[in-house]
Amino acid sequence: MTALISNFLQILNGFLSAGIAITAFSLLLYALSFNLRDRVARTLAIILVCVVIVFVGKTLSSIAQNSLQLEFWLRLQWVGIIFLPAAYMQFSDALLATTGRPSRGRRRLAVRLMYLVSLGFLLVLPTRLLVGPLVADAIPAPHLQRTWLTWVFAAYYVAAMLISWINFVRAFQRTVTRTSRRRMTYLLVGALAPALGSYPYLLFGSSLTAELPLVFWLAVTLSNLLTSVFLVVMAYSVAFFGVPWPDRVVKRRLFKWLMRGPVTASTVLVITTIFRRFSNWLGVDAQTVVPVIMAGSILILEHLITLAAPIWERKLFYGRDRADMDLIQTLDERILTLGDLQQFLEAILAAVCDRLQVSQAFVAVFGAQGGIELFVTIGGDYPLEGDELAKDLLQAAARGKLATQDDLAEQDGNAAQEFIQNKILAWGDHWLTPLYARNGSEGRHLLGLLGILRVGGQELDSEQQEALEVLAERASLAINDRYRQELAFSSLEALTPQMDMIQRLRAAARYDGAQILSAPELSLEAANLSPWVKDALTHYWGGPKLTQNPLLGLHIVQQTAQEQKESAANALRAILRRAIENVRPEGDRRFTAEWILYNILEMKFMEGRKVREIAMRLAMSEADLYRKQRVAIEAVANAILEMEQQARKGKAATVNQRATAKSLSNSLTPGNSLPKDIHLGR
Repeated sequence: MTALISNFLQILNGFLSAGIAITAFSLLLYALSFNLRDRVARTLAIILVCVVIVFVGKTLSSIAQNSLQLEFWLRLQWVGIIFLPAAYMQFSDALLATTGRPSRGRRRLAVRLMYLVSLGFLLVLPTRLLVGPLVADAIPAPHLQRTWLTWVFAAYYVAAMLISWINFVRAFQRTVTRTSRRRMTYLLVGALAPALGSYPYLLFGSSLTAELPLVFWLAVTLSNLLTSVFLVVMAYSVAFFGVPWPDRVVKRRLFKWLMRGPVTASTVLVITTIFRRFSNWLGVDAQTVVPVIMAGSILILEHLITLAAPIWERKLFYGRDRADMDLIQTLDERILTLGDLQQFLEAILAAVCDRLQVSQAFVAVFGAQGGIELFVTIGGDYPLEGDELAKDLLQAAARGKLATQDDLAEQDGNAAQEFIQNKILAWGDHWLTPLYARNGSEGRHLLGLLGILRVGGQELDSEQQEALEVLAERASLAINDRYRQELAFSSLEALTPQMDMIQRLRAAARYDGAQILSAPELSLEAANLSPWVKDALTHYWGGPKLTQNPLLGLHIVQQTAQEQKESAANALRAILRRAIENVRPEGDRRFTAEWILYNILEMKFMEGRKVREIAMRLAMSEADLYRKQRVAIEAVANAILEMEQQARKGKAATVNQRATAKSLSNSLTPGNSLPKDIHLGR
């Protein structure tokens, strides 16, 4: 019975080791994908690399076919074990720096020395000085023999972990807010997993475990269970470092990543392994059926995750914000884009032509700033081509001449009165009906015109007029909804820079709030601006990387938007264009060496040409083009930085002038005399 339980625990331990390796690798990909720019996340990635190596070695050693393979995998896991102490020391240093206690040189030097020591242990690993030869027939599991250097490394391992934990506690003590202290607690607990679960304790306890194999496998299984859980806890705590997203976004992304990655992969691994073990008993060919089971398991699990994702997101991550987030999530389904509006108006026109038995109809939608924003027609191209009177009518309506009934009534002619009373005007070869938006007490606002081809003086009967009015009302409703959405989008676009700044400040102040929040201005450096400049240039002609770019919060952009009365996105375009012109050499444009940076910016981002085409035109390799492009973007960032610094100096000077004027005004109040060092006229 004891042997049976031990075998079961050994198999379960193999599954757990594989699951830990999969989880660590998945979390490594997450860190590399979302918050690699943060120092804490980068050092966590190093720890995860070590954990992946350790548990991949453990997993593959459990299925090794001979002693040579077994020894190779056992030695491979020592590569990760050797670098864990230095990685932990670097991680603790980064954590302390994030909480407002940067290194004065000693911690940085200690980290470098520890990496050198780890490198020295790695160099002696193949020589069997660090660990000896394989003990293949050992009970309860094969392991490598310990040497005198193993004791040295164990002391080094314990000392490094103790120093790292001291730094962890110091970082915890520096946190103030309840949320940051809770997550730092998670980090302290989670950091135990890689440190305690990776070391091969069988080196020192082989004689004791040989007498109690069941206790050994129970301890190993429990250790792997805790390691798998605490590893996720540790990654969860670090996921909030270096990202400006709200907490709910971080939680949702990480949870979905875990469900689609480690959970799915581990479940499929368990299912396929169990099926392989029982394939002979079932009388089926495992090599034929296992790929089908694997593919089917992945599809079913992904489908279940997709169905369950909205439920767990509402239950776990939204809390008191559930109503707001539900509304935002359904916007994608409710929003009426310009393409959707055009399709709906085409359907309206098709119904109009069908009910009135005509072959041609159109809708002209007027923009908020005047002019025709959208023109939809069926049965022909431009139905009013050549009709100057009709063009005048559309232009007058677009300028707001027909904006209200009162404006329309003031126009000369019986046609205007007929337009008001009957809502349908016979104008040349067309019937015209206005499309109004009813705004309650504010009256009606003209959104556009609906026109129908009039054949041979045809008149509309009452039923046709009623059908036309209903269809025109529905077209007006759709156009008005689109107009309201544009107003909402404009407001949101105006708020985006401030919202982004608040989110970035909130994220940066999680662990060092006092220093960051009290700073009067965020520090600007060209290295920080370059990624934002690249994103803005990539979507120069429109896109979220421009409309949601952090550069929208710059003083120079806001100042340009106010002066030119443009949106922040258009102001940013103007700033980018001005910065690119600063890179341009004097004289006519050429394709020489001094013009390379400007030509790359102009051809890549302004003209939108492909990389291969630009490389051929400039006679350089694509790799060289990317290097030069990076230099060009840095030049643009430097130009924007210089403009921003000038704008800030100008703002500061204006504030000082106002303060001086106010002080002078106060000094000239009754009872106060003019200061001796200030003279009128200066």
